[in-house]
Amino acid sequence: MELSDGTAVLSIPPDATPVQGDPGSVSAAITAPNGDLHIYLNSTPQQGEESLANWPEFRLDHLTGENAASATRMSSRTGMVFRGGTGSCVADSYVTRIGAHRYHEIACLVEGTRGGSVLVVASPTESWDLYSSLLEQAVDSYLAE
Repeated sequence: MELSDGTAVLSIPPDATPVQGDPGSVSAAITAPNGDLHIYLNSTPQQGEESLANWPEFRLDHLTGENAASATRMSSRTGMVFRGGTGSCVADSYVTRIGAHRYHEIACLVEGTRGGSVLVVASPTESWDLYSSLLEQAVDSYLAE
C-alpha cells in the first residue's frame, strides 16, 4: 500500500484488509469474526515537528495528547536502517481513554529520499506475543522512498 505522497510503501500480511484511516494515510487490519482487532498497520506522511532525534518522546506525547490515558516507552532505537531510508522507532504500550483498551505498538519515523513517513504496527497487549513476529515483518519490509 503506497502513500499518496510517494514517501513510503506499507507491506501488509495477505489476510489483512485495508481500512479507512486519516486523509493521506494507508491502513490495514486483521480482525476476528466478531470484529475484535488482532493487528493494525498504518503509514502516514510526516506531518509535524517530529524528528529522528525526538521521535520517542514525540510519539508518547502524541498518544497521550490524542486518545491514550497513559503511554509507556518499552524501548527505542535511533539510526535504524530501513529499505530506502533511516529511522527511529519506539516500542510502547498504552491504554485508551475510552474503554481502557490496552495496546502494544512499534511506531517509527522513517526518512527516505522523498520525505518522511510514520509507520505504526499494533495489537492488543494480550495478543502481542501471538502477532509480534508478523508485525515485526511489516516493520522490516517497510519501504521508504
